[in-house]
Amino acid sequence: MFGRKKKTDVDEEPTSFFGDENDESVEIDEVEDDLDVAGDEFGDESEGPYDITEIDSDDPTAGRDGQRLDLGSVLVPMPTGGQLQVEMAPNGSPQAVHLVTEHGRITVAAYAAPKSPGQWREVVAELAQSLRDDNSAVSVENGPWGRELAAVTANMDLRFIGVDGPRWMVRCVVAGPSGSTAANTPLVAIARDILRDTVVNRGSEPHPVRTPLPVVLPQVLAEQLAAAHEQQLATAQQQQVAAQQQQQSAPPAPPARPTPPPRSGESGSAMQQLGQ
Repeated sequence: MFGRKKKTDVDEEPTSFFGDENDESVEIDEVEDDLDVAGDEFGDESEGPYDITEIDSDDPTAGRDGQRLDLGSVLVPMPTGGQLQVEMAPNGSPQAVHLVTEHGRITVAAYAAPKSPGQWREVVAELAQSLRDDNSAVSVENGPWGRELAAVTANMDLRFIGVDGPRWMVRCVVAGPSGSTAANTPLVAIARDILRDTVVNRGSEPHPVRTPLPVVLPQVLAEQLAAAHEQQLATAQQQQVAAQQQQQSAPPAPPARPTPPPRSGESGSAMQQLGQ
């Protein structure tokens, strides 16, 4: 059965490691004005995202309406009809897992945070400024967990939803075609439902502030990706061998004709004529 434990204090790493003792809030006047308007109103406390310690169940993958996908640092429910899209880092490790729906893409990720709350407020300010620097239209709106950042870029519409938790911050990025990330759209409704049933497994390892918590793929998915990667390598190798064989079987090119020596003219040798 799904349940939620009573919140308890959690042991903290030394705050100096995370740098929260000397944190300074981002001072961006225009963004801060929007943030003050948006406020920090939160929704029903019985809703997630949850910390792993709050789950009163032996199986944290058992979600409210189905199984959660265990990605190591986050356990997220799969939307109906959704598909997975795994983004790999250059070193071959999973960097992000996107939930792709018919309306657009949803990405949930967890980050290390200091003991003191308020990291999401700083992140919103920096995101807003960065997007405005790229000439994107930006607005800060009030959502179920407080501030949400909506942006219209040249390629897609975006919405950023964030929640501060105990030593973690979870961020949900909603991306889709024009008009798909407005507050009352199906894509945003799906994203909020996913967040309400998401579980964050912060772990006990120390992480610098704002560091993405590691993504770990389920074994079945990892094996499928490894098999697909091996198939791609085998296909590329076969294509390379075929190209080499084609080059070897091609008839040799005819030898180049020798260039005849220059002929002497009436006025002297060829070299003499060039020198005139």
